[in-house]
Amino acid sequence: MSNADSSPVSGLLSGADAVAGIETGGTKVFCAVSPADSPHEIVDSLRVDTRDPESTLGDIADFLGRHHMRTPIRAVGVASFGPVDTDPASPHYGSVTTTPKPGWAFTDLRRALAGLDPVPVSFVTDVTGSLLGERARGALQGLDDAAYVTVGTGVGAGVMVHGELVTGQGTPELGHILVRRDADDPFAGRCPFHGDCLEGLVSGPAVQDRWGRPARDAAEIELLAGYVAQLCLTLTLSVAPRRIVVGGGVSKTPGLLPAARRRLASLVGGYLGSTHPAEDPEGDYVVPPALGDLSGVHGALDLAASLLR
Repeated sequence: MSNADSSPVSGLLSGADAVAGIETGGTKVFCAVSPADSPHEIVDSLRVDTRDPESTLGDIADFLGRHHMRTPIRAVGVASFGPVDTDPASPHYGSVTTTPKPGWAFTDLRRALAGLDPVPVSFVTDVTGSLLGERARGALQGLDDAAYVTVGTGVGAGVMVHGELVTGQGTPELGHILVRRDADDPFAGRCPFHGDCLEGLVSGPAVQDRWGRPARDAAEIELLAGYVAQLCLTLTLSVAPRRIVVGGGVSKTPGLLPAARRRLASLVGGYLGSTHPAEDPEGDYVVPPALGDLSGVHGALDLAASLLR
């Protein structure tokens, strides 16, 4: 039995061109279809829990196949949790690689799309998808230098500089930077690769290991905010974004983002000058996603539509 939430097929006329967007996250998957010439007009969607690969990818395949039979899907964009191979020249393109998520290491996500072949597909990381979505319709509109950070099941960042996504030998993995430990923090960290890297200290599973529940008192929130602020400082000093969006389940902790903005301003310490937005804890330099939980799937739809341009 699938934990699926899907609305009836509607809106698309038979024979019209459609695109599909898929966001696979550590706890949930979003799928959506829209007209190819209007990728942000979602006409049908599906949300399922991220379970084992076989059942999760099966739900995605069923959703896409149902639509493809009625309205041809011309392109698909996939924004996946990772690490994920996003190099089109790689033999493992579209595969999750060394993820700590149980059962998902080296999973080929293209299996869910087999029924659509030879439709073009593009893969990016989930945070990159969220960055694209927020830039198209949300808090990053009009900005060519921007970052999207997720603090949830994992921690990661998507980065755009001069209108181009930052890629190279893989994609940025800023969730695994080593941070300055809080003097009052005894937690060893839970990253299976690095122990107390950023993800090992502030991800959802790390928070659960620390306290057995979400952070709620002032000291707990300040602790997490200090680590999130260090990631924002790293982004600020290395790629100079005009705005940083912070999403993900942990980021919704009441009071976390205001505390992170205060801690960031303290860490910058006046070095960037009074006019730099990171120096203003009341400003809009570090903000939540305007599209909420739908940033990634909107980015995936936009990615799909770009394959047809």
